[in-house]
Amino acid sequence: MITSAFDELPPTFTYSEARRAGMSDRALYALRDDGAIEPIGRGLYRRRDIAEPADVDLLEIAHRAPEATLCLASALARHDLTDLIPATIDVAIPRGRRRPRTRAPVTWHRFDPETFGVGRGEMRLDERTAIGLYSPERCIIDAFRLRHREGPELGRTALRRWLARRDVQPSALLAMARDFPHAERALRETLEVLL
Repeated sequence: MITSAFDELPPTFTYSEARRAGMSDRALYALRDDGAIEPIGRGLYRRRDIAEPADVDLLEIAHRAPEATLCLASALARHDLTDLIPATIDVAIPRGRRRPRTRAPVTWHRFDPETFGVGRGEMRLDERTAIGLYSPERCIIDAFRLRHREGPELGRTALRRWLARRDVQPSALLAMARDFPHAERALRETLEVLL
């Protein structure tokens, strides 16, 4: 019974999913103690037998906040637009949503729900789980928009690196920036200097 219930579970699963599959608390904790599963957050587990390597911090964040989106320095690093390695993971959620508690070191940012989806894509973490990831253009805009908190150099460095790529279109960046009036002017002025 335990083996068949365990076999039904996906690579990353919650305590509730294990219980629905027919697994008792005793069986679940025995699997944990034997090393067959790894706890990656409160009530969140990862199977060691079939789970492919993944960033467990991002898995926990994605399970706790389905709208979570990597932003600012964390997303810029994913796009190779900064050398900065943030001490915490920058994650945006729509303003008005609750910030979940995680083991993962997260800096939560609350973005306007009306512009939250602008430039938002997804990054697969495993076969069942994805986390939001802002596009390079949106990350640059956010770095300029939040330069009073993030520092002016983050946006300038990212913009410089972005412009060095062959397939970029500054006009598309400026078009997206129209949705963010606090960033548009500074971004336009910096573009004029760099171009």
